Amino acid sequence: MKYKTTSRALSVVFAAFLLSVQGLHATDAPEVEADTDQADKLAKQLANPISSLISVPFQANEDFGYGPSHNGYKFTLNIQPVIPISLNKDWNLILRTIVPVVSQHDLLYVENLPKNSPLQPQNRSQDGLSDTTQSFFFSPKKPGPFGLIWGIGPAFLYPTGTHPFLGTGTFSIGPTVVVLKQMGGLTAGALMNQLWSVGIEEDRKSVSQMFLQPFLSYTTKTHTTFTLNTESTVNWNNTPGDAKWTIPLNFQVSQILKIGNQPISIGVGGRYYADSPRYGPDWGVRFIVTLLYPTAKPKPASVAGTYAK
Repeated sequence: MKYKTTSRALSVVFAAFLLSVQGLHATDAPEVEADTDQADKLAKQLANPISSLISVPFQANEDFGYGPSHNGYKFTLNIQPVIPISLNKDWNLILRTIVPVVSQHDLLYVENLPKNSPLQPQNRSQDGLSDTTQSFFFSPKKPGPFGLIWGIGPAFLYPTGTHPFLGTGTFSIGPTVVVLKQMGGLTAGALMNQLWSVGIEEDRKSVSQMFLQPFLSYTTKTHTTFTLNTESTVNWNNTPGDAKWTIPLNFQVSQILKIGNQPISIGVGGRYYADSPRYGPDWGVRFIVTLLYPTAKPKPASVAGTYAK
């Protein structure tokens, strides 16, 4: 996966955006108002990890600076469906799944290695699936004290990695929790989980890993959302003397659009790694397309792209 992949993806984003703007001028005022109300609601729901909104994000990440040579890179496509299930009049169950498709190159490659080295031949590229993470959040339908929205439940790590370098080779479980507050266009909160291995494949190491994601986002009246967060992981079993934390600082801009009758969110962003283990990445970019399926069906719009103003 080269830089040109990202460039082509950005071209698709801007083409979709121009289509939405052109469609606006041919739309009647009542339809614009109805679509604007729905877009406001969608933007707010999308900023909430446990909202009552079915969504299917396709999140493409490319990270650079890996390996002893600092020339390695890793492409990860996270397919992340979010499915809310109404349990009763008071509680929802939010099912969040992350399936990573990975292509990585030279993460472990050592330059100028002697041909008679026991490390030869070097396995320079790996492609396939990484481990799947699935979280189950039990969440009240109404905000709690001080307007806090929260959810708690179990998280599972399934050993779906198709290569030893792409997965942990363990089945892991642990708790997960999310807490947030929304005030107008502002959303602030944090999501975390802690996983411990309970089933380990032969010749693999046990897992004790925490994920921590504090996030802050602001959505404008034109349904553009600016997000700042970290998606930090800490490997408690990491080698002594090596960094346990991986701390990427992410900034992302996303926009609610409509293609035909399908509402979507398109976003781009970048990140800088404030800390990472030895031979970890230095920086990265992100492109994300999210298909949105509101639980309450809106009035149909006759023209594509009525969300952008």
